[in-house]
Amino acid sequence: MPKAAKIDAGTSDPIARARRAVLDGVGREVAASFPGITRLGGQIVAALYLADEPLSMDALSEELGRSKSNIFANLRGLEGAGIVERRRASGSRHDAFALRGKYPDIVVGAYLSRLRRVVLDKVNLCARALGMLGETGGSEADKLREKLTALQRKYERFAMVFELVPIADGPIDLEEVLDGLTPEMLGAIATMAKRASTAKAV
Repeated sequence: MPKAAKIDAGTSDPIARARRAVLDGVGREVAASFPGITRLGGQIVAALYLADEPLSMDALSEELGRSKSNIFANLRGLEGAGIVERRRASGSRHDAFALRGKYPDIVVGAYLSRLRRVVLDKVNLCARALGMLGETGGSEADKLREKLTALQRKYERFAMVFELVPIADGPIDLEEVLDGLTPEMLGAIATMAKRASTAKAV
């Protein structure tokens, strides 16, 4: 396996430089999107994508030039996010690791699943807070009730979008999902997004 990540970033080897760029870019992307997963976790995702087969912790440690304990901690986070899975070849004593699906589909799908959970959690949070508030009177209670009700309504609309979008927990093929949308549907989505961004700018 090429030890590209261990080669100095200033190397003149174009293959090593390209691999390093991918490792760093995916590292930043994943770390920014998933709490608890560091830049190293994203580099692991990139290394698994670039590999032709599942990789052991030893192989990942060598490829990325990091300790096995750091590799292990990030693999746990990636497994928890549904991005990486363990595999063990017949007769092998050690686990190897691979992406649970296509890249970048698996990362985008995991992010959308996480976002959907956050939205549903906030719907429930608003409901609990409104329940605690109950029929309490007074201007302060009324103001809080109004804000919580508006927030709950907004999160419920977000939740409705997730019900309409065919994104489920686990590996997905985003290209297949997009291929199932007609050009008219994609155009309508693009138009709505453009209107929303224009309205915000105004």
